[in-house]
Amino acid sequence: MISRRGLLAGGAATAAGAFTRRETPPPTHAERARVEPFHGPHQAGVATAPQVHAVFVGFDLRKGVRREAAVRLLQLLTDDAARLTQGRPALADTEPELAADPAGLTITFGFGEGLFEAVEVDSPVRPLPAFETDKLDKRWSGGDLLVQVCADDGLTVAHAVRMIVKDARSFTRVRWTQRGFRGGAGGETQRNLMGQVDGTVNPTDLDKAVWIGQGPAGMRGGTTMVLRRIRMRLGTWDAVDRVAREFTIGRRLDTGAPLTGRAERDEPDFDRKNHLGFPVISEYAHIRRAHVADPAQRILRRPYNYDEGLTEDGESDSGLLFASYQADIDRQFVPVQRRLAEGDLLNEWVTAIGSAVFAIPPGCAPGGWIGEGLLG
Repeated sequence: MISRRGLLAGGAATAAGAFTRRETPPPTHAERARVEPFHGPHQAGVATAPQVHAVFVGFDLRKGVRREAAVRLLQLLTDDAARLTQGRPALADTEPELAADPAGLTITFGFGEGLFEAVEVDSPVRPLPAFETDKLDKRWSGGDLLVQVCADDGLTVAHAVRMIVKDARSFTRVRWTQRGFRGGAGGETQRNLMGQVDGTVNPTDLDKAVWIGQGPAGMRGGTTMVLRRIRMRLGTWDAVDRVAREFTIGRRLDTGAPLTGRAERDEPDFDRKNHLGFPVISEYAHIRRAHVADPAQRILRRPYNYDEGLTEDGESDSGLLFASYQADIDRQFVPVQRRLAEGDLLNEWVTAIGSAVFAIPPGCAPGGWIGEGLLG
């Protein structure tokens, strides 16, 4: 294991405190009324421009739920989502006024390995291999069914989550709920709570990198999702000077540019040396370990920050909900995560404490339901 403290030693702890949440102005009337399409070849909430608020809910199926009950559940939840995302109340909605402003609401469904087992269908996803840096907690991991709810208005998200949970209650139990927020309005890349721009390098050809085009017909047009809950040790990060932070990440904190460039989206030059002959971007810098040269092998990152307040010791319970979407987890996600686990300098301050994988089925046509090609 690399001695990261030794490698970074010598920096004066003069940096300002970690970046915190910017005040987001309340959505305008036009923003509250914005509608994202629900029906189509792909589920919304993947390629959709990330909204400000997100809630990820993991469910476990109740004992005895098999294919027939799972189909009823998915038909019911699809109908709820199709209504709510268009600004219409769910059928059993007792507060229909709260559905009137969708604010770009998307509701995305994912199936875990347990759901496929319950309906006796081969699962296209499996748990991730073990990574030595993980310290996973069961309360943030696994799940048979995922519902991802995103919008630019927190009230809209809260109402939609409540409707989904209420209608799923007869079939499922809530395993975990994870709430996130993000900035980056107006097309900017969001910053995480460590002050880094987060999500700069994403694929542009989603048909090659994200959407599944081969394999079982029921997954074509779908994708896979990895959700990792990453705890940040902001108290110790605060004590690291700016030079060491940028050395760790491989990017400038102010602009997000690689240390060899001037703008955020400049390609990093991993061959450039400094005046002493050492690489400008360290072999163990985060952006080097996470780098994928082939655009078709890149993962689509859609991260959200989380902040659960302070512990009794005054430490922040904060971090990142790292959501990635890719056509093939083993081919795209796992190699990157292995490199990060083996030698990312950032591991000194971050730890994955939750992990879950899901198959995201394709979208559906009006009158259809999510998962119909797999379970129908």
